[in-house]
This record gives sequence, C-alpha cells and structure tokens, in this order.
Amino acid sequence: MSRDVRYERRAVTLLALGFGLVGLDRWIIAPLFPAMADELGLDYQDLGGIVGVLGVAWGVSSLLMGRLSDRIGRRKVLVPGILLFSLCTAFTGLAGGLFSLIAIRLVIGLTEGAYSPAAFAATAEASHPKRRGLNMGIQQSTFALFGVGLGPILATQLLQVLPSWHWVFALLVVPGVLLAVLLAKVIREPDVLVAPAPVAAERPKWSHLFRHRNIPLAIVALCGTMTCIFVLSAMVPSYLTDFLHLSTVQMGMIASGIGFGAFFGQLVIPGASDRIGRRPAVLVALVLCAALLAVFAAQGPVMPVLFLLLFFVAFGANGCLALIVGALTVESVPPALTATAIGTVMGIGEIFGGGVAPVVAGYLSKHYGIQYSLYLALGGLLLAVVTAVFFVETAPRRSRRAAPAARPEVV
Repeated sequence: MSRDVRYERRAVTLLALGFGLVGLDRWIIAPLFPAMADELGLDYQDLGGIVGVLGVAWGVSSLLMGRLSDRIGRRKVLVPGILLFSLCTAFTGLAGGLFSLIAIRLVIGLTEGAYSPAAFAATAEASHPKRRGLNMGIQQSTFALFGVGLGPILATQLLQVLPSWHWVFALLVVPGVLLAVLLAKVIREPDVLVAPAPVAAERPKWSHLFRHRNIPLAIVALCGTMTCIFVLSAMVPSYLTDFLHLSTVQMGMIASGIGFGAFFGQLVIPGASDRIGRRPAVLVALVLCAALLAVFAAQGPVMPVLFLLLFFVAFGANGCLALIVGALTVESVPPALTATAIGTVMGIGEIFGGGVAPVVAGYLSKHYGIQYSLYLALGGLLLAVVTAVFFVETAPRRSRRAAPAARPEVV
C-alpha cells in the first residue's frame, strides 16, 4: 500500500470512530446495570456473566476472524461486523431476562471480535512506520473515551430524559449504520492481498506466530492487563454505589475517570513509545498503574480523589493495552500475519482477561464482597509487569533490526 497522508488521516479517523462505537456498545451496560438489575432481578454474579460471555465470544471470534481478514480483505470483515454489533446492541434493549441478555451479548462479542483485528490491521497498514504507535493509540483510545469515559455520563443523563434503559440501547444503532457506509467507501486493501497470490507453500501458517518471542509474551501480558481493565470497568460502578454508597450521578462522574484516563493513556503511551521504545514505556506505565490501584482500593468516598486515581490507573493500563496489542504485536511479525497476530493476541487476552476474569470478579463480589474484585485487578497488573520485563524492543527508532521499509522479525 503506497504511503498517502490524506488516506492515512481519513482511515485512522474512521477506524477510531468505529472502535469508539465498539467501546460504547460494549460498556454502556455497566452504568445502566443498576437500573436493569432492579427491573430484571439481576445480581453481581449475573453482571460478571454478562460481561464475561461477551469477552469469551470476542476472543474466539478474534482468533478466527483475524486470520480470515488476512485472506479475504479488511472491508469484507469490517462492514458486516459494525452493522451486526450495532443491531445487536439495539436488541439488548429488548431483553427480558438473564438468558436473553447473555444470548444477545454473546452475538455482540462475536461481531465485535471480528471487527477489531481487521480494524487494527487496517490502521497499521495505513500508517507510516514512524507514526504507527501514535495512530494505533489514537484508534484504540476512542474505545475507552466513548465506552467508559463518555458512556457513564451519557447513560446516566439519558436515563433522566428517556422512558427507560431500553431506549438508551436503541439509539446506538444509528451511528453504526453511518460508519459502515463510510468504511466501505474509504478503506483500502493491503498490498499483500491485492498482489498476485503466493503459492501455498509460501503462505505463512498460524503456528509461525510463536516463532516470534514477543507474541507469547504479549498474550500473557495482555491477559493480565485486560484482567485489570475489564474487572474495573465492570465492577467499579457497582462498587461506588453499593460499597462506598455514592449516588448514581456521582458514580457516573467518577467512573468516567476510567474512560478519560484510558483515552489519554492510549494517546500518550503508544506515541511516547515511538521515541523511548516499546518495552520501557510498558514497564514504567504498568508499575505506576499497580501502585495507584492499591491506593484506590484503600480510598474512601472522596469524589475528586477517586476520579483522579481511576484516571491514572486507566491511563497506564489502557495505554499499555494499546501498545501491546497494537504496535508491539504488529512489529513482531511479517506483514502477511498482521491481522492473524493481532487476532491471536487479542483473542486469547479477551478470553481470559475480558471473559474469565469478570466472571471470577462477579463470583468474588457476590460471595465475599465487591471490594475484593479490586485485588483481582491488581493481580492482573502484577502478572503483566513480570512478563513485560522479557519483551524484545521493536520500535523503529530504537531497534537495530528495524528498517524504514520493513518491520523487524523478532525471534
């Protein structure tokens, strides 16, 4: 794909808005859950299950659809994916109980999991190597900004003016349809797809991913980082209202700190890593993030302090997520395996961090107290810190193996 700055800006903008919609559709259920629980008779363990089934479905879909996107192209995955998950989000408003909620959220997970690796790969392909970390951070930052930054504020304010929570979900189908049309018109296919097809013997296999040292390390680190992110995103709203006894409006304002912190972290940390290196950026951010989460777990109901602590925890954790699943993974494999690598790292991370961890957090919250879910999140961060020590540097400005026209092959 030839370098085209105008196309780069248009593609990154649309793919960033699309991933922001993924975040909003996925996480708006958390601030709406107290209202849904009263009507549908749900509890913390149910919340963990609803969040967890979407994460597992996302993970399985990413594992399969990343590889498919490398074979059939980006648009054929992106456009149906965004249409289907937008429609299913609207159907969430029609759910009448736990079973129907789980079924709908499972389908959302499958379709969002198909969209995401193709979108990340398209962003990497549109970006100049020197801006790859920044652009992939911009794209991923909107997930947090829309999903857990603006989402809690939007949800709690809409509940004041709409008849019920059902209508909030129904409104989210409109931006999805508009973005699907624009993506179909703008996104280009990668050179490795539009070029003459290689012979079968030359096509890299999925198992070849694990010849590159950073890929298994990225999987483990992402599992730990996602455990922190998704446990906090799912459980903090209920923790604030039920354990710290804050009001719904106060909860929405404080919980938005996760989203705004994640937004800025996913801009700053991947962008900084273009200059200082991927490995140092990950290590510094994760260590600071773990320290601040320990402080948050001991903090009382003081709104400004709670907001700031959540802001900087999310800043570090989400910035590292964007860097690990984005630039570090992309730069560790050949171009023909880009979406496959992203889908694999993201998929396994989603299954355990986004799927299993919220279920475990829901169980802990129901049987021992919601405050114990915070220690599960802290444990995930510590696992990520230990793993990140062993990353091999891949940033073009820092790695001796990097060349302006090629990605390093990390082994």
